[in-house]
Amino acid sequence: MRLLLVEDDIEISEMLRDYLVTEGFEIVVACNGQEGYEAFMKQQFDLVILDIMMPKLNGIELMKKIRLQSIVPIIIMSAKDTDSDKSLGLGLGADDYITKPFSVTEFLARIKANIRRSTRYIPMTMEEEVKLLSVGKLAINLESYTVTKDKKNIELTSKEFAILRLLMENPKKVFTKAQLYSKIWEDVYLGDENAVNVHVSRLRNKIEENAREPEYILTVWGIGYKLGHPKE
Repeated sequence: MRLLLVEDDIEISEMLRDYLVTEGFEIVVACNGQEGYEAFMKQQFDLVILDIMMPKLNGIELMKKIRLQSIVPIIIMSAKDTDSDKSLGLGLGADDYITKPFSVTEFLARIKANIRRSTRYIPMTMEEEVKLLSVGKLAINLESYTVTKDKKNIELTSKEFAILRLLMENPKKVFTKAQLYSKIWEDVYLGDENAVNVHVSRLRNKIEENAREPEYILTVWGIGYKLGHPKE
């Protein structure tokens, strides 16, 4: 697995690089956002780790550029730990957010979990039959990991894709926020609704005609979310 680590603090980047290499990862290190973007354009990566406060091109700007081209999992690591900072990062396309200082064991667990989620739906052989899920004008191709609406591609992050797939595979089921969190984040739900709310809101903005009056992802007040069934 090849990871891109974009961090301007040399001490932190060297510590993380050395640790991740011992865990069997191939690590490409960049010391600023522009260098990170150039590295991303040259190679394929399984996951990107980036800081927010960096010279030349900050982490948010870098993430926006990456998201225009790829759904690769992105983990933000930052000393900023307010809910608004986390919501901004998740809302603009990050799959995970870890606050400095952090333990390297927790960091490794986050990396493995995000890679596992992003690769779960990739078929092992080219001979596998294409599987499609569809509702209304929306369709998911589980082989190519793509989503289309009215035959136009929609770019989703790995977590957005996982949420949509879960709902489309269970069209009659209502999921609580705790159930969504445990299934998509594969972690214990501690009552923080922020991550689920941000990703559902971002997903609605991409697939709904009007995110304030959703047709595909419906809110069941006091419970959670379910799939809607708009007509084509």
